[in-house]
Amino acid sequence: MAQPEKPEKAEWFDENPTQDRIPHETRRLLETYSGIPAHEVLDHVVRVRDEAFKIFPYPCIGQFRFLNPSFSELGQEYEEVVKRLGAGQKLLDMACCFGQTIRQLVAGGAPAENIYGCDLESAFIDLGYKLFKDRGTLQSKFMVADVFDPSSELISMKGQFDMVFAGSFFHLWGYEKQIEVSKAIAALLRPAPGSTILGRQIGAAAAGEKTFSTVTMYRHNVESLQSMWKEIGQDLGVEFTVKAVLKELAGDQAALYTEGARWLWFVIRLKQV
Repeated sequence: MAQPEKPEKAEWFDENPTQDRIPHETRRLLETYSGIPAHEVLDHVVRVRDEAFKIFPYPCIGQFRFLNPSFSELGQEYEEVVKRLGAGQKLLDMACCFGQTIRQLVAGGAPAENIYGCDLESAFIDLGYKLFKDRGTLQSKFMVADVFDPSSELISMKGQFDMVFAGSFFHLWGYEKQIEVSKAIAALLRPAPGSTILGRQIGAAAAGEKTFSTVTMYRHNVESLQSMWKEIGQDLGVEFTVKAVLKELAGDQAALYTEGARWLWFVIRLKQV
C-alpha cells in the first residue's frame, strides 16, 4: 500500500516527535479507553497527526498540542462537568477537532449521549474516531456546522446547552469578531443561572491584537476578558461572571508565539437572566 503524502513543512511541524510529545494523561486515555498497546501509541498518533495536518496545518496539530489534556488547569470544573452531565445536562464541545475533550469526559464517567461535538471539518471528526478507535461505540453526536451560518444545525439548538467547552477557539479572531462569536456561543446556552462556557485560549500579559500572516488575533488578559464579557452581558441584557487565569507557555509553544503570550484558562457563568 502506498504511503500517504507527507505534509508540507512548516516551522511548527514536528518531523521527529518523541514519546514525551504525548502527555501522560492522554497516553493513559489511548491505552485504556482506546485499547492501543503502549508500544504502538506514538506511531498511531503520528499517523493521525500527519493526515490531519494535510487538511489544515494548524500549529496545535503540527506540534501535537491537540493531545494536551483539556482540563489540566480546570480540575475542579472537570469534576463539576462530569457530575452535571451525569445529572442529564448537555455540553457542546465547540470546534471539537478530534473530539479529544469528549473522550476525556466519557472516560471519566460522563454519559456520552449528553455530549455534542461541532467542527467545520468533517474530516477532523472522522480522524477523531480513528484516533480513539470508537466509531462503533461512542454515543456522542457530532455536527459539521459553522456558528456564523444561519442555516446550520447549531441554530436549531439555541438555548439547549448547559455548558459549552471552547478550547483554542475564541483567540482565532480580532476583538470585534470575538464579541460577535461570543454572543453566538452565549445564545446556545440554556437561559438559566449557572449555564457555563469554559476552556482556554492564547492570551497575553498585556492584552491587544496581534497579526500573524493574514490572521489577526486579540489576545486577552484576565482584565480584558472580564471587561469584554461585561460588555456582552450588557448588550444581551444578562450578567456573566468570569474566572480566568494566565499560565506560561511551555517549550516550542513559547517560541512560536510572540513575547508575552500566555495560556488563558477561563470559566464564564451566566449569573443573572
